Amino acid sequence: MLHDIWFLLIAVLWIGYFVLEGFDFGLGILLPFLGRTDGERRALINAIGPVWDGNEVWVLVAGGATFAAFPHWYATLFSGFYLALFLILAALIIRGVAFEYRGKRDSAAWRKGWDWAIFFGSAVPALLWGVAFANIVGGVPIDQNKEFTGNLLTLLNPFGLLGGVVTLTLFITHGAAYIALKTEGELRERANKTLVIVGLITAVAAVVFLGWTQLQSMVVGSAVVSVLAAVALLGALAANRLGREGWAFIGTALTIALAVVALFLHLYPNVMPSSTNAAYSLTISNASSTDYTLTIMTVVAVIFTPLVLLYQGWTYWIFRKRISSDRIPDVSKLATPPAAS
Repeated sequence: MLHDIWFLLIAVLWIGYFVLEGFDFGLGILLPFLGRTDGERRALINAIGPVWDGNEVWVLVAGGATFAAFPHWYATLFSGFYLALFLILAALIIRGVAFEYRGKRDSAAWRKGWDWAIFFGSAVPALLWGVAFANIVGGVPIDQNKEFTGNLLTLLNPFGLLGGVVTLTLFITHGAAYIALKTEGELRERANKTLVIVGLITAVAAVVFLGWTQLQSMVVGSAVVSVLAAVALLGALAANRLGREGWAFIGTALTIALAVVALFLHLYPNVMPSSTNAAYSLTISNASSTDYTLTIMTVVAVIFTPLVLLYQGWTYWIFRKRISSDRIPDVSKLATPPAAS
């Protein structure tokens, strides 16, 4: 019973991470393209400035919860997907450094370089998270010792790459919805147009991927939720067309949440299926910790999770206003101090 609860809680943590960090990634990917002036790019960065680092906490908690609740799953996943996860970690570090160092020098070339660092630091995780989860759901080579026997190229299969394309385009769509919701003027208009174009591409890729997932093994609950995710995405596009950016953002967030739910429903009761032999698959039973460990974790989660949610919700409420590039001074026109004699 407890391992079922923690499987559900880990799914919730990944939903929180992808919904919140998803628009961070999308904004970072769109930064060099939608921001045509330094003021516009600064406005985009300011739109996620107060929240992006808090959003990353969700993946740390998800990883920690997996380690404590399902140690065999954690060991197989992090050892087998080591190189892919290392690339994600390196990209996240580069992105974080770029946010902090971008404004440290009054140089257009300096800022442009860090803008592209933000782009790659956002695009790489957005792609590789999809590749990783597609392979987890589709199955990877695992032997009788619960060890991954493949390599990075094993993960770069057509199904895994399609999963990466889906998360990449879905996060860009989600980021465009967030930009449209948080900015004014031309930035808002460009984001609205981008959402429509990328949203349609996402819809096609997602339908193919979720359909392919169901063909591998039909799971009724997962199929139903997949259809709901597609409906939510179409609803987001319709809301954006009507100028209802808030509902559009809710629609893209709901699309991501339902897509993760569909994948976890398809996965259950496995946590990491083996493509070598179904008998070698990791399940919520053979990969979980003891009941005593899970009981302690449950008590801690019940106490602290509401506090974290309240704090993060308060942060978003405080920084809920729209941002305009018109209110950001153009650094190139600021007077420079006289040189010292």
